[in-house]
Amino acid sequence: MLDSNSSSCLCGSIKITVANINPKFSVCHCETCRTWGGAPFFAVQCGTEVEIDGSQKLNVYDSSPWASRGFCSECGTHLFYKLKQTGEYNMPVGMFPNLKGLKMNMQYFSDQRPDYYCFANETKEMTKAEILTYFASKI
Repeated sequence: MLDSNSSSCLCGSIKITVANINPKFSVCHCETCRTWGGAPFFAVQCGTEVEIDGSQKLNVYDSSPWASRGFCSECGTHLFYKLKQTGEYNMPVGMFPNLKGLKMNMQYFSDQRPDYYCFANETKEMTKAEILTYFASKI
């Protein structure tokens, strides 16, 4: 059994170990995240201290001017969203089922959230315009 800071893709070709995981997770409602995973992206911040074993099966897609996304070429598991400037990883919260103290803290692209779902959690929110302004200064 993996500890709370370790995970793998569905087929086990890629194993990930993270030094620190922030249990305050975010949800992204942007069209890219919803297209990538079929739903909003629930992500924990994992910093830069990330070990990835099995990188020969790792594919990385350059999804925006500020980030890339990684997935397993064998089974298709979504592994991360990585910020280009800082090298920080955001990973699907579901990859770490043994995490304690999880709490939804932020919703990104809140103005792009479809009307067919809504979360009761009270969180901070950022709109598309706010996100684009934020990242414009970082690229």
